[in-house]
Amino acid sequence: MATSIETTTPWERVRGHWAGPAWLRSAHVVTGFPIALAAAAVIGGLTAASIALIWTVVVPVISLMLLFRAVPVFTRVQRNRFNAFLGLDIPQVPRRVPASWNPFKVLYLEAKVASTWRQLGYHLLAPLIAGIGSLLVILAWSGALVAIAIAVQIWIEDGTTWRGTLAMLVAMGLLVTGPWVARGVSALDEYAAAALLGPSLKEQLAQRVETLRESRAEVIDAADTERRRIERDLHDGTQQRLVWLAMNLGMARATLTDLPDPAVKLISQAHEEAKLALKELRDLVQGLHPAVLNDQGLDAALSGVAARAPVPVRLNVDVKERVTPTIEAVAFFVVSETLTNIAKHAAASSAQVLVWREGDRLHLVVHDDGGGGADPARGSGLRGLAQRVGSVDGDLRIDSPPGGPTTIRVELPCA
Repeated sequence: MATSIETTTPWERVRGHWAGPAWLRSAHVVTGFPIALAAAAVIGGLTAASIALIWTVVVPVISLMLLFRAVPVFTRVQRNRFNAFLGLDIPQVPRRVPASWNPFKVLYLEAKVASTWRQLGYHLLAPLIAGIGSLLVILAWSGALVAIAIAVQIWIEDGTTWRGTLAMLVAMGLLVTGPWVARGVSALDEYAAAALLGPSLKEQLAQRVETLRESRAEVIDAADTERRRIERDLHDGTQQRLVWLAMNLGMARATLTDLPDPAVKLISQAHEEAKLALKELRDLVQGLHPAVLNDQGLDAALSGVAARAPVPVRLNVDVKERVTPTIEAVAFFVVSETLTNIAKHAAASSAQVLVWREGDRLHLVVHDDGGGGADPARGSGLRGLAQRVGSVDGDLRIDSPPGGPTTIRVELPCA
């Protein structure tokens, strides 16, 4: 199969030297100087006012507050300039300074934002880059036009002479140099803007972590929604059919007594199997996401779990304000799975479950008087608990010395 290779002719390379990007870069450099000059004038004026009138207290505070408000405005103008002329999209640094009635607190919080000082540094550096760059670009393009005009004038007055030829060579050299000058100055400006106007590596990582945290929360919410849908479908569909089947088999078992013994035995076995399947399905539905958790909250759902536990459970739930459905589901899963593990492995005679909300944290404590020795490294149940709690940025601690007792403490974020 033949592969086509695109080649660029010398004429295309020469024409590309003076194509649209060269003019856009020149416009970028030239327009940057008045913008940078205006930003430097405002920043310098506000800074001078805050220093000269520092004895008034009020003027410096107002000047500094205006300064911290002006820096993002000029940054936005510069970002738009880079995007319009160079197609460069400099990521915006989100401002996270909370609103407050205390101006000194606002100034303190603003002064702690590193991106503000980086942007301030660019606006103080930009007049130097744009000033020198604008001068070089204007000299290159205007000098070429002037040299062409001189060469034409010499040729008209004196004919083809060496002075006219020299002027034309100078003009051609400036025409060739102009795009290179614009490209070099704009590249320097791009480098400074990307380093000072955009987010730092630390801020990019923090923003990435926040994005991943939000994505993970969406995945967890979607999974919890899917569990609720499965629970609803099983409860309203499959479970009802099994109830109907078990009921009909029970009626047949009670009424069809004149059948042969093998048939009666078969009906009895089918009836018992149907009741067992119905019980297992109810347990499965209850473990997925009980409907009472959505309707009545964590207290009612955990009361049902404690009542069904094989060991006596003392339950105390103090959650006056309900948390998010996802956190409720995690808390229910933790208590339900822990009580199941206690019944299977702890050989305990009693257990205690405490649930309360303190600020923006939901606390769970499950205690039993069993033999202890619970270790997440030796069982998938406790690892599953740790993974479920960690999926919502929660914290799980296990205190289970050999011989007991065992205490599991869990903290979950309410938001």
